[in-house]
Amino acid sequence: MDKAALVSRTNVRIRFSETDAMGIVWHGNYARFFEDGREAFGHEFGLDYMSVRNEGYTIPVVEMTCSYRKSLTFGEEITVVTGLVPCEAAKIQFEYAIYRASDNELMASGSTVQVFLDLEGQLQLVCPGFYQQWKRKWNII
Repeated sequence: MDKAALVSRTNVRIRFSETDAMGIVWHGNYARFFEDGREAFGHEFGLDYMSVRNEGYTIPVVEMTCSYRKSLTFGEEITVVTGLVPCEAAKIQFEYAIYRASDNELMASGSTVQVFLDLEGQLQLVCPGFYQQWKRKWNII
């Protein structure tokens, strides 16, 4: 989280449906945990998906990385730490750290990149005005 300008934290309990036949969290579910982090971040800092849509945009994920460090299992509670990485381009970059809540051990880390599309699906090459205002409000860049 060294690069993050704003950081949000949320806790999630591992559900049975997120585990595989070996009893560990299936690797694809980490994308869902990142989503949980983005949603919590959006609610905390006023950048939730419906607010963005009401401004006339969508912000699909176009890139994701994940480094798996240790396995998670059913019933464990995790803390998803989500940090916004400042960027001047018309995109939103997040970095994530997933910790096991019981001992604060780092279990996974990653990042995502989202771009702005208007409601017709056209890529925006310039930051939308509402996002520029939002960044000014939070002293980003």
